[in-house]
Amino acid sequence: MKESLITVRDLNIHFPIKRGVLSRTVGYVYAVDGVSFELAKGETLGIVGESGCGKTTAGMAVTQLIPITSGKVTWKGQDMRELSRSGLRKLRREMQLIFQDPYSSLNPRMRVDDILSDPMDVHGMFTGKQRRERLAFLLETVGLAPEQGRRFPHEFSGGQRQRIGIARALALDPSVIIGDEPVSALDVSIQAQIINLLMDLKANFDLSLIIISHDLAVVEYICDRIVVMYLGKVMETAVYSDLYGSPKHPYTQALLSAVPVPDPLRKKERIILKGDVPSPIDPPSGCRFHTRCPERMDICDKTVPEMIDFGNGHQAACHLYTRADAQ
Repeated sequence: MKESLITVRDLNIHFPIKRGVLSRTVGYVYAVDGVSFELAKGETLGIVGESGCGKTTAGMAVTQLIPITSGKVTWKGQDMRELSRSGLRKLRREMQLIFQDPYSSLNPRMRVDDILSDPMDVHGMFTGKQRRERLAFLLETVGLAPEQGRRFPHEFSGGQRQRIGIARALALDPSVIIGDEPVSALDVSIQAQIINLLMDLKANFDLSLIIISHDLAVVEYICDRIVVMYLGKVMETAVYSDLYGSPKHPYTQALLSAVPVPDPLRKKERIILKGDVPSPIDPPSGCRFHTRCPERMDICDKTVPEMIDFGNGHQAACHLYTRADAQ
């Protein structure tokens, strides 16, 4: 069994809503509500769902960039909330981020070499000749020439900027990289290049990845295991072959029905979900998905479904199944 690097248990992140002169709390945004997952060493975990489902918030909580309301996030068994400020800074060297927008994530006033040197300065790593060699190595690793380090971000294309963002994530030699929609702002042909680059880096540097995305075609290609979220909760989780081959939750089935198939002769039945995603300020009772679910039953709007295990780590939270269906 592979070593577990990150373990998230019953994670809750509720943002207070304040109004009035005295800024009184009048409610909460239930961004993440009871989410659990694990990342094993050498694994690529995908977190997917519609916009506003809480997948990015959950990913950012892993690095403690967002305050946690309750729950537990551990790194190799160590509770991250118990770490001192210096201990957390040291741990963050192990976990680095790739941001969604390659344009706004790079400082336009800094040259690329300075952008890549910034994390090294913060952590006191690689100085003098060693740093120059490190900068050249990073740029070559992501498919850029070392002399391009003297340029500013505006002199690069979108795909090249995302390569710079990946190089910055690699600067401190991390164990885990979290990609927040790392290819969604790029053209399709460039997306393929960046995805292939991430897969090569994973193999060459023994990385573990968390890929946050709304694109199920992307996560199918790159991820070993997938977590499906809806309105702050996990609906289903499975290895990619089980999820795509035998999805259990109606929400997962609807998402997969929207993935285009590159075969004009193959007909695919599309599941159209009616209505909009409810507000996370006032989420529905019972199953969060019941207001849009085509398989809705009376119990769905009253009782929160249990997570049913179908074997091989395939789990789904749906009243369509009982423990008799579990293995």
